[in-house]
Amino acid sequence: MAKQAAIVVPEGCTKVLLHACCAPCSSAIVEWLMAHGIEPVIYYYNPNIYPREEYEIRKNESKRHAESLGITWIDEDYSHDAWLHDICGLEQEPERGRRCERCFYIRLKKTAQKAQELGIPYFATTLASSRWKNLEQINRAGLAAQQSLIPNPLTPNPVFWAQNWRKDGLQERRNELLKTYGFYNQQYCGCEFSH
Repeated sequence: MAKQAAIVVPEGCTKVLLHACCAPCSSAIVEWLMAHGIEPVIYYYNPNIYPREEYEIRKNESKRHAESLGITWIDEDYSHDAWLHDICGLEQEPERGRRCERCFYIRLKKTAQKAQELGIPYFATTLASSRWKNLEQINRAGLAAQQSLIPNPLTPNPVFWAQNWRKDGLQERRNELLKTYGFYNQQYCGCEFSH
């Protein structure tokens, strides 16, 4: 009996705004989406990354990857000070604690707003590809981001595509693409509290 696909495409999904944390995490997902007739639009919004030099390296790698494939890549402003304000009081939380879930929500809310602005019906995140992240936290943050949107009569509210992007060999493919592209592969999540 053939193995059932673990990745389930939402009905009618032909385009998705994909929040990308970095090029290594997005590469296999983007490849999978394109192979399945889904147009990915990369949205780079990661105000948690510190220091600025680290942010720029990750941003440039993400942009390089998107340009090599000829896909749309959107850069959101780096707003680390605002991010620090938004997670104030959670600095001492452990990894996978409340700070991380709040961080996911901040980034996915902005992604949902951008998807709504662009009229893209679905949004997803490459954060759900990392084995270091709590998938339940990411899914809760994504659904909360979806629910936070103010209805717009001109465009339907985008739907969060909750997906475990570690399935169907994508983790292994990520590692292959990391070598193929020679991506910079960071050794920590991004924020100064995750070291």
